[in-house]
Amino acid sequence: MDRIITIGTRGSDLALWQANHIKDKLAKINIKTELKIIKTQGDNILNLRLDKLEGKGFFTKELEEHLLEKSIDLAVHSHKDLPTVNPPGLIIAAVSERENPSEIILILKDCVDSSKKLSVKHNGTVGTSSNRRQSQLLAVRPDLEFENLRGNVNTRIQKLRDENYDAIIMARAGMSRLKLDLSEFYIEEIEPTAELVPAPSQGVLAIQIREEDKELFDILQLINDADVAEQIAVERKVLNLFDGGCHMPLGCYCKKDEESVFHVWTTKSIDQDEFPDRLYITSKTTEDLAEKILSKFDIANRKLPKKVFISRELSEHSYFRRSLDKHEIEVEARSLIRTVPTIHKIDPYIFKHVDWIFFSSKNGIEYFFSLMPLLSKEIKFGVVGRGSEEALRQLGRTVSFVGESSDTQEIAEEFAAIANGQTILFPSAKDSLRTIQNGLSAETKIIDLTIYETILEENVNESFADVLVFTSPSNVDAYFADNLLSPGQQIVAIGKSTGKKFEEMGVDYILPASPDEIGLAEVVFGIDVN
Repeated sequence: MDRIITIGTRGSDLALWQANHIKDKLAKINIKTELKIIKTQGDNILNLRLDKLEGKGFFTKELEEHLLEKSIDLAVHSHKDLPTVNPPGLIIAAVSERENPSEIILILKDCVDSSKKLSVKHNGTVGTSSNRRQSQLLAVRPDLEFENLRGNVNTRIQKLRDENYDAIIMARAGMSRLKLDLSEFYIEEIEPTAELVPAPSQGVLAIQIREEDKELFDILQLINDADVAEQIAVERKVLNLFDGGCHMPLGCYCKKDEESVFHVWTTKSIDQDEFPDRLYITSKTTEDLAEKILSKFDIANRKLPKKVFISRELSEHSYFRRSLDKHEIEVEARSLIRTVPTIHKIDPYIFKHVDWIFFSSKNGIEYFFSLMPLLSKEIKFGVVGRGSEEALRQLGRTVSFVGESSDTQEIAEEFAAIANGQTILFPSAKDSLRTIQNGLSAETKIIDLTIYETILEENVNESFADVLVFTSPSNVDAYFADNLLSPGQQIVAIGKSTGKKFEEMGVDYILPASPDEIGLAEVVFGIDVN
């Protein structure tokens, strides 16, 4: 191609980085380019929340007009800012690789409370202009206050520096791309499958051109990331089917695993103050996947469970209970086991050379710290599940590793990658499965410390709930010692070790994406009953 391609971009540091990133990619395939900076409505109006701006595409409309007028040949957008339908005559010709779509919370260091989920102090003020972020954060931290936050990345950070807020929420992608020094703040990263599901196509750049420009379209296929395009197409179609713009409290994240199975997390609420519904589903194909997701949120035309049993006690403020209360689903919460300590004293010498202490359950944490151990500040903590992480937070302990998968073997592999060759103490139950220990290398020193044992309750009463949630293999054993499944009852098992019990029984079960209350809320919301 002999012509010089004119790239249209907004003028912020992040927009310029994005445009230059595409410019560099094109230079590698010998395409000459130049940049043209264009101001948008979103750049000019900074005193309103994003959801108060008129229409959709307020960060993109002017760029698109310049494309149609042929004063530029190509526009680079943050894909999440784009409306789901292109103006007539324009197409998305290519997308970039996906930067980590996680969110980060930047917190003033004197406003940090590590005992709280997300580490923001009680009643802290958080800056965000996103209804999606506010809705999801309120669900896990109802005490937080929210204030509008607008401006480019540096402007937002300066507002935090000026103490207009105690914390602000940003997309991790922007921080990574600009390589900003954020050492003056405490940083909490939230994975895209955890408390904050990202915006559709977050972390991806969109390259928009005129539909008639076939020559440029063909060239752009050389830098198009087809795998990313396939995954975000699901997210974008979900957004389109909900007829939502950037201001809709909607999060959607699609990830394809090594076996080409699509995993999709979706969250939606009516407004920023409503407790959101969350859904997790998997599919071997993207065909009709977005439509299936949409149908699950159509509460008026589907039948949710009337009653859910769970084999553990739930506080009235628990995330899972509130997700059920929203839809007037009755909760039957009772543990079918009890635990007792096996030791009442601990030798301080055992901690002398320990690098890590790893907990597989909240029970292990409770019994271990009841022994009042004297621990070095250098000892790191690892846990299975965000529930255990929160239990350690409440004890003022920082967690260095959180295994978030429902497959303990996967967690073992992830933990081994950072802990092999070190000395690890495992406070655990008598006759525990030792899955994590078995995944470590022979050079790793393992110290097993049995601190409690599990006793099954006898004569357990049957539950007639539509959905039965089992939280451990022991609870399965206790329940089915005296009971059978009733017709139509559906099973949810936390963790593959619990699920294995049902495999041995020849019973189908559902496995949450994560072994915690958010994971439970996601799968139960997706269950239809007859």
